[in-house]
Amino acid sequence: MSMMAADGLHRGLKARHIELIALGGIIGSCYFLGTGQVLAQVGPAAFLAYILGGIIVYLTMLCMGELAVAIPISGSFITYAADYISPAVACGTGWSYWLNWVIYIPAECVAGGIIMETLTGVNGYLWAICFGLLITFVNLCRVTLFGEIEFWLALVKIAALIGFVILSLLIFFGVFRGPQDTAWIGGQYLFHQGGLFPHGGVSLLTAMVLMLVNYQGSEIIGIAAGESTHPEKMIPKAISRVSFRILCLYILPVFCLVLIFPWQQANLSNSVFADALGFHGLKWAATVISFVTLAAALSSANSGYYSTVRALRALSNHGMAPRFLSKLNRHHVPHNAVFVTLVAIWLVLLLGYFFGQYSFYLALLLVSGFTGTTSWIVLCWAQIRFRQHWIQQGRSVGELKYKTPGSPYTGIIAIVLMLFALVMLLFDNDPIYWIAFVIGVICIVVPMLVYWWWMKK
Repeated sequence: MSMMAADGLHRGLKARHIELIALGGIIGSCYFLGTGQVLAQVGPAAFLAYILGGIIVYLTMLCMGELAVAIPISGSFITYAADYISPAVACGTGWSYWLNWVIYIPAECVAGGIIMETLTGVNGYLWAICFGLLITFVNLCRVTLFGEIEFWLALVKIAALIGFVILSLLIFFGVFRGPQDTAWIGGQYLFHQGGLFPHGGVSLLTAMVLMLVNYQGSEIIGIAAGESTHPEKMIPKAISRVSFRILCLYILPVFCLVLIFPWQQANLSNSVFADALGFHGLKWAATVISFVTLAAALSSANSGYYSTVRALRALSNHGMAPRFLSKLNRHHVPHNAVFVTLVAIWLVLLLGYFFGQYSFYLALLLVSGFTGTTSWIVLCWAQIRFRQHWIQQGRSVGELKYKTPGSPYTGIIAIVLMLFALVMLLFDNDPIYWIAFVIGVICIVVPMLVYWWWMKK
């Protein structure tokens, strides 16, 4: 039976929807393609970067769980920042988060177009436009339709990653042998081609933001809380399950990847997982992974569109964006916010035509990683302030239906790790990294200054 949220949004998402929406946002084309860049930059130690990233995400989700259960509202972290930090911080974070997905969604569409051009020979931008139209149609429909589509797209990606792990282990132990394989692989790709850190340990730290963008989408659980039927039951369960699946579907596949594939051959031109299977003669499996990368691009863009539209509506509700953006249609979808976001996405998509696709894609990933990471920082910060506010009101921690373990230290550790990752962008030799740092700071600071000036006026 459907329910209505206090803010007018339709509560039509079930537990399986919430969990798979989060995984849909997390496992995008940037995981299948971007991991190639991380591997090329860091070397076999890329799997260590994913472990560190998984720890950061887990700590952040623990903080988010307390807030999402206590205050289940769509566009959550903007509301949390406004109530427990400051409206200016909420404005800066909210607009940067919106810009983050407005920039990232076209990248996913372009990634899907590149894959389809390889498979069909038809111009990739025509495919990118088709994908953009498809994503728009889904998000104009009922929220339950969004949940169902995202559920099945995410299942495809999960099945493919499980299949990759199984095939990788069979390759590693010599069951499947490529042209260059004579026996079981052992540690030849992990230790014997420059070691774990062929470019030094600093390379792992400078690549953290590029890696963290692959985890981006975890916060969609909190944003979707406002449209879930029983958030106090669903959110904690979703957090625990998604955290476990991050280990199984992120860290384990990357570890298997570095076991069977030379890091020197990794790049952004194709799915590194498909290249790894093709390297050992499994061309059919490589083709399957390419199709899965296409599904990943659609799924991640779909989740991101859902998320950024709700964030824009939350900005409108708080007086940080025009009021007409908060209106809902008869399907309880914020249609004005959908249209404005759609226009912005198409502008970025057209702009990308004038740049080299690989440099453009890398730049978008870095800016998206920066702004997404700042949103996580604000979530952790808001949880710390919320707990302080809760106690100051004379309430006990035991009254909370979900409690962040180890608070406030959980949030503090997560914030310190994420700030360190952002600063390390400045230490990479590639100018794209520090340019992304500057753009990310501008995306946050400018809306804060505009809000401060407007309120003062």
